[in-house]
Amino acid sequence: MTCICPRCAHGTVATVATSPVPGVWDVLQCDRCRYMWRTTEPDRRTRRELYPAEFRLTQADLDDAPEVPSVPPAPSTPATARATGAIRKAAS
Repeated sequence: MTCICPRCAHGTVATVATSPVPGVWDVLQCDRCRYMWRTTEPDRRTRRELYPAEFRLTQADLDDAPEVPSVPPAPSTPATARATGAIRKAAS
């Protein structure tokens, strides 16, 4: 089976997880756009020709994409979050 990324059509896809029951499913990830999918998902999520056109990417789309901001570290405990006001700020 030849596997290409449904989102960007890249030909290098890695298996990142396998079901505990052999042969049931795998989780795959594209090496270029980082899209991930489970092999048991519907064809519209796993086959390039059925993947929604409005969500497909090209190399130019990836080259021109803005930088993705980093995720700030989470508070160590809910009590710390309350003390620092992080929960209030997130809610507003």
